[in-house]
Amino acid sequence: MNISGATDWKETLAPDEVERFERYASELRELQRRNARGGPPSRALHAKGHVGATGELIVSKDLPEALRVAVFAEPRSWPVFVRFSNGSGRHQHDRTADVRGVALKLVGVPGRKLIPGLEDKRTQDFLLIQEPTTPFRTPDEFVAFVRAAAKGPGLLVPRLFGSLGFGRTLGLLKKLASMPKVTSLATTPFYTALPLRFGATAAKLALFPVDATPAGVASGAPGALREELVSRLRTGPLTWSFRAQLFVDERTTPIEDASAPWPEDRAPFHELARLVLPQQDLTSASGAKLEEQIERMSFDPWHAVEELRPLGAMMRARAIAYRESVLERQAAPEPEDMVKLAAG
Repeated sequence: MNISGATDWKETLAPDEVERFERYASELRELQRRNARGGPPSRALHAKGHVGATGELIVSKDLPEALRVAVFAEPRSWPVFVRFSNGSGRHQHDRTADVRGVALKLVGVPGRKLIPGLEDKRTQDFLLIQEPTTPFRTPDEFVAFVRAAAKGPGLLVPRLFGSLGFGRTLGLLKKLASMPKVTSLATTPFYTALPLRFGATAAKLALFPVDATPAGVASGAPGALREELVSRLRTGPLTWSFRAQLFVDERTTPIEDASAPWPEDRAPFHELARLVLPQQDLTSASGAKLEEQIERMSFDPWHAVEELRPLGAMMRARAIAYRESVLERQAAPEPEDMVKLAAG
């Protein structure tokens, strides 16, 4: 099979963006402090964790040359910590509309990493959400939404009108309202939504569930998504196909517009690996301890090797914001040895 991605991708950096992104990161840090309400600060976003589990990412055999990049360069298994979460900076009921996400931390990964001070750490992170794009074209739109939402639902729409204008606000609200309801994290596809470098080309990555039975009736509890996933893992393993969608050209697969979908008829997904979460009881004493350790970890798309460097303005803004959030909540150091950490 002849698989290749174009190599003429490029980023467009605004001259003021570092200063602007630092200002946005400070705003998110202040929101993080307010949401803590005098207690220990949680994450600025994705504050509510559903499940923390362990598994392995099993790289496929006989990958085409174009897909043999970084951690996917050869067939092998990477130990991985996995955290499922809600997107909000608040802990809220699972019936509340929100983005659902999953973060992976591979352990034992060699190579120099991108985050200053963590260059020699042997981990690699991937962050994904339930949608293949974000509703926001730029970091400016995203921060405008976060500001408006922080004032409460009653002021969201008028404040967005003031920041983004009538037409753009209506389009944004329509896209947010059309997000599918998630009833099971095990049956939901997840996407990086934003591009990253993939060797010489660029890519978006995704997780697609494999052989997951449909969800039953949700309990209606505030933590229904957790209950459903914990129940599945108690009875057997769960598997996802980890795939890459390669860059074609700037018009078809844009780097800087975070709201633009990459059409699958022009940029099909190709399997790289399988993510397998083995049967595990997260309600046991050891399971609870493991989840506590995972909650203290940081997950950052910039914790990556150069071959998998995040791309685009939204990713560049995250580089600053995530580091502020990690420092604010004093996240745990990067794990050096999965066996020792999982064993406590």
